[in-house]
Amino acid sequence: MLTLIDLDGNEHRLQGPTPDELAAATGWVLKPEGLCRGEVCVPLLGRTILDDAGNVDLAAWASALGLLLAQDPVEAVAALATSAAERSRSLTSGTAPHLTLPDVNGNPVSFDDFSGHKRVLVTWASWCGCRHELGGWQRLQDELASSGLKLFSVALDASPEDARPWIEAVAPTYPVAVDTAHVTAERFGITNVPSVVWIDEDDQIVKPPTIAPGDDQFVDFTQIDANRHHDALRAWVDHGELPESATAEPPQRTDDEQLALAERRIAAWLQRGGRTDAARAHLATAQELSPWDWTVRRGGIALTGGDPFLGDEFTEFWAKWDGSGRPGYTPT
Repeated sequence: MLTLIDLDGNEHRLQGPTPDELAAATGWVLKPEGLCRGEVCVPLLGRTILDDAGNVDLAAWASALGLLLAQDPVEAVAALATSAAERSRSLTSGTAPHLTLPDVNGNPVSFDDFSGHKRVLVTWASWCGCRHELGGWQRLQDELASSGLKLFSVALDASPEDARPWIEAVAPTYPVAVDTAHVTAERFGITNVPSVVWIDEDDQIVKPPTIAPGDDQFVDFTQIDANRHHDALRAWVDHGELPESATAEPPQRTDDEQLALAERRIAAWLQRGGRTDAARAHLATAQELSPWDWTVRRGGIALTGGDPFLGDEFTEFWAKWDGSGRPGYTPT
């Protein structure tokens, strides 16, 4: 049996995989005209995606659909990621990607439910000092709620239990999702936390991801005054004024950086099964593919039981990153 992790982080157990299994898992049906889902058909143009036994060659299938595939035949697991070109096309309109995730108790919460309001997507993680900042975001939500702002928070963690203590300590009134597959990071181009994205009432991304602490508990490390973001947010919510960082292009990613997220998904799946050595091998591949992605690097340290705060692996990485000008750490 093969476990396939799809673009939404869902896991599917496949035997062949057969065309029918993949159709049930992903919606892509093999027809004479090509691979079809709904009214969309992707022609195969003479390419063969079936082996002699009638099973699907997963790599050929993914390539035909323009998807990236990471796989581990020994561990019988594979994961998909969106190609850089397809991700860029999806962001051309400026419309925010759909996002529905489980909360810490497994109940679905949807960022889309706040359509029609000004929204702020806040990402954090238990492996970051920003785990202490949920209260700061609560104060900001309380302040701006009467102006129509809706805050939505996402923990980029390996498991709900990693995030649970920090969520329960504050009991925020805004939704807090736990994204173990890092779907949020892939769709919005987030490589570090705490990152925020602003979306307007018409579902348009008006400010792409930038770093914004919830408060100043760790200002010596972040070197960013939290009020720099919060004052800009107040100006946007109350007066429609956007900061200079709103004119920046959405983060562009390479296929390697996208594939790194699929490798991390495999690592997380392996770690949940207690196969730490195999998980570390896929994390190492992910880190080579996307060396400055903290959700992969620092998050990976925490994923496999390392110390993401004072451990040697993290401090060595931090020194290299800091000495390289803190890539990907753009403040609002």
